[in-house]
Amino acid sequence: MLSWFEGPLASFDTETTGVDVERDRIVSAALVVQEAPGVDARTTRWLVDPGVAVPEAATAIHGLTDAFLIEYGRQPGPVAEELALALAEQAADGVPLVVMNAPFDLTLLDRELRRHLGRELSGFLDHRPLTVLDPRVLDKHLDRYRRGRRTLTDLCLHYGVTITDAHDAAADAAASLELVRAIGRGYAARIGRLSPAQLHARQAMWHAAQARGLQEWFARNGSLERCDPAWPVRPRTARADSGEAA
Repeated sequence: MLSWFEGPLASFDTETTGVDVERDRIVSAALVVQEAPGVDARTTRWLVDPGVAVPEAATAIHGLTDAFLIEYGRQPGPVAEELALALAEQAADGVPLVVMNAPFDLTLLDRELRRHLGRELSGFLDHRPLTVLDPRVLDKHLDRYRRGRRTLTDLCLHYGVTITDAHDAAADAAASLELVRAIGRGYAARIGRLSPAQLHARQAMWHAAQARGLQEWFARNGSLERCDPAWPVRPRTARADSGEAA
């Protein structure tokens, strides 16, 4: 019987105007679907004119300028709907969805759907919830005491995964997919026999514990930064419901 990391996987990634899921916008996205290790993947890309200015700091990361997005990007509402339907298709087919730092990308998509369509991501899934695999959560749990950063680039280097064009949505999605397969192989004795649904449920608990630990570390060091324990989608905040994020 094949382990989950030997079967079909999909991977989702976005590039954005910033890192605030309540206020920032998607400027590009990609979905990569691979039936098995080593098989050519299918990649779908989206480019979005977000309707707001892209900060220079964000452009410096992903290279997407206001002028380029205005000329080649599509309106955010239809793109957000297509993204939600594409993820819903994977859920309906029972294909696990790889998302690096899922509470960022999936929450941001949820907020875009609410902003432009008045609907939430869960409303597109038709009672077939996403089964998410988050390489960041998996690595932090399975190799808890390893020192160093755990960005996508760092994790790819650690697990021997090639990433060809960091901060391009399609390249990051493809690398995240290969990264999850590598983590699965490396820790097959610990997680290889779990079903994707079981692994999803455990990641929710692992992420919450990781957030609590980081919150305690911030408190000891005098920081007021907050760590949300929700995974893979963060609930709406009072700030967002008040209209500040509109």
